[in-house]
Amino acid sequence: MLLFAVSLARGTARIHRHAMNFRTSKATGALAALLLAAGCATTPAPVPASTGPALWAVADADTTIYLFGTVHALPKDVPWMRGKIGPALAASDTLVTEIDLATADTAAMQAFVMKNALLGEQENLRDLLTQAQRARFEAGTAKLGMPVGAFDRFEPWYAALMFALVPLAKAGVVGENGVEQALVAQAGAPRERAALETMDYQLSLFDSLPREAQIDYLMKAVDGSDDIRAMLDAMVAEWLEGDADALARLMNEDMAGDTALMERLLWQRNRAWADWVAKRLDTPGTVFVAVGAGHLAGPRSVQADLAAKGLRVRRVQ
Repeated sequence: MLLFAVSLARGTARIHRHAMNFRTSKATGALAALLLAAGCATTPAPVPASTGPALWAVADADTTIYLFGTVHALPKDVPWMRGKIGPALAASDTLVTEIDLATADTAAMQAFVMKNALLGEQENLRDLLTQAQRARFEAGTAKLGMPVGAFDRFEPWYAALMFALVPLAKAGVVGENGVEQALVAQAGAPRERAALETMDYQLSLFDSLPREAQIDYLMKAVDGSDDIRAMLDAMVAEWLEGDADALARLMNEDMAGDTALMERLLWQRNRAWADWVAKRLDTPGTVFVAVGAGHLAGPRSVQADLAAKGLRVRRVQ
């Protein structure tokens, strides 16, 4: 899942409180109640015998760039800052994340959603679905404990993200507990920051999908919402063990077989990030790059794209 999508959980409650003041020409919804609810108790994943999440490095004579795969949202107090991760971050001049987290505030979230996630004034999300899809969608909305029309004014891609984020938020799994937030806090204020993408760009990846592709993605999210917490627990376990390939399979299995979606959400971005890393090697220093772990595994990973450029990427842990 994109980092901006997890960041949406930080501002969704206020966005929907604001939206409820509008009639049909504006957004309406009831996600606030769920996202403001106290999270249920969570149990930290057991600490495996391995040294921790995977870490890679690519270097030349005067530059080292660490590549660290993250999980954007976690239960509270998962013990992941282990092994060589902390020392690598401490040695780095610059911390690079997918987006600039400082701009992912509630006001920005509200503006993005109101601008990009609304259907046309005469459109209704449930009216875009077939009878069978609508029945599944309405049943899924009820399982979330939400009014049946909670998503009526939103585009399918946004509703799909909420079907993933709402169950996690109810369980106390939010971006505030994610890896990026902890890295920013540990890096400290003096550390130079950079971002590979903007929130507008990440938003456009979904918003520009054809309507049918958005609906297909929504129905997958609806059908999988009951299992989202179990899937996250499985992801965290593989991530803590440093099994990057197993983690990538879990993270990307909902897109398996959909090469167009994989190209849009993963592969084209991996190539762009590999270009960024290769160019950054021209500037001396030490850089810590933290991106979603799904980008750092598999045959078309960032490392594979770097290798295609003739650069050697070594596993640090």
